[in-house]
Amino acid sequence: MPTPPNGAPTGALVLADGTVFFGQGVGAVGEAVGEVCFNTAMTGYQEILTDPSYAAQIVAFTFPHVGNVGTTDEDVETSSPAAAAAARGAIFRTSPTPPSNWRSQTPFDQWLARRGVIGLSGIDTRALTNRIRDQGMPNAMIAHAPDGKFDIAGLKAKAAAWPGLVGMDLAKEVTTAQSYVVAETRWQWPAGVQPLADPEFDVVVFDYGVKRNILRALGDVGARAHVLPAAATAEEALARKPHGVLLSNGPGDPAATGAYAGKEIRKIVDSGVPVFGICLGHQMLGLALGAKTVKMPQGHHGANHPVKDLSTGKVEIVSMNHGFAVDRDTLPAGVKETHVSLFDGSNCGIEVAGAPVFSVQYHPEAAPGPQDSHYLFERFAAEMRKRRA
Repeated sequence: MPTPPNGAPTGALVLADGTVFFGQGVGAVGEAVGEVCFNTAMTGYQEILTDPSYAAQIVAFTFPHVGNVGTTDEDVETSSPAAAAAARGAIFRTSPTPPSNWRSQTPFDQWLARRGVIGLSGIDTRALTNRIRDQGMPNAMIAHAPDGKFDIAGLKAKAAAWPGLVGMDLAKEVTTAQSYVVAETRWQWPAGVQPLADPEFDVVVFDYGVKRNILRALGDVGARAHVLPAAATAEEALARKPHGVLLSNGPGDPAATGAYAGKEIRKIVDSGVPVFGICLGHQMLGLALGAKTVKMPQGHHGANHPVKDLSTGKVEIVSMNHGFAVDRDTLPAGVKETHVSLFDGSNCGIEVAGAPVFSVQYHPEAAPGPQDSHYLFERFAAEMRKRRA
């Protein structure tokens, strides 16, 4: 067991194999279990921690200074009350400092406590990151005890007993309970988020854990979003006579969610309505078309990932957050790979030959960025415009 830092530690990360990292607790008091991943983004920590795709995960930030700009309600990415918690824990190299930004409404540590997110600061995040790179994403318990008293053996047992993300359908835990409509555009200086005055399209969004900025990015191309629960049927979606259907991001094992959603997605594809998938939605589309997904050792989490568009040769810098991937070797005839990761060569995009159906593994709506891939929403709008004509 490592030696605690000077002063009594009030926070701990206990891996399933018994490895312990001591530090200082931040945010909510208590304990939580999850899969530990690392994120290499240098900004956007509030968006990361409120992205429903991080449900059942503990996020270790490789950038040392997290929390400096405070928090604001405008930057929360969850759209359903069911997804309010998103990430279960957060790990930082240094303790959050007082906010220094004109948009800040609440200091970061207070915001973490209010949302029930357990934070841990003062640990060697480089060592943790190297461990994940070498050995994969571990299951762990994160704990914050102001009195510094930890049952390390008990925390290890809980981490070891947790089954992990494989086979876990988390979309049902973060999806909306009922349908709702959003018609607004992305945040722009100085006006902020604005309502979409005159929608050109109506898009049905299957909510597997949708981010608010996806809905706003749809608004930027003139689309009003009709958000449906993850278990909605194709008949329910098509009854709204949408110009297009978007399959959202979300957490968990795509194969588990695909067990009930895959056949509905296939019906929508067969209907001829344009379909656009993002992140988990990309994996779900792949499954619906007959491909398979695989668990990745360390996944992709960050805002600086290079992806190559195979049709143009262009390289995009993108935001990613996923621990599963579409297995390109299982793509059926008629389904083309369109994008690949330049980090590890994994699949990052597909399209159906001769049909307005495509998806990407990354986040083209990324907030605060990068914004290299917003053209995909323009492409989706173009497909809807062609079908309407």
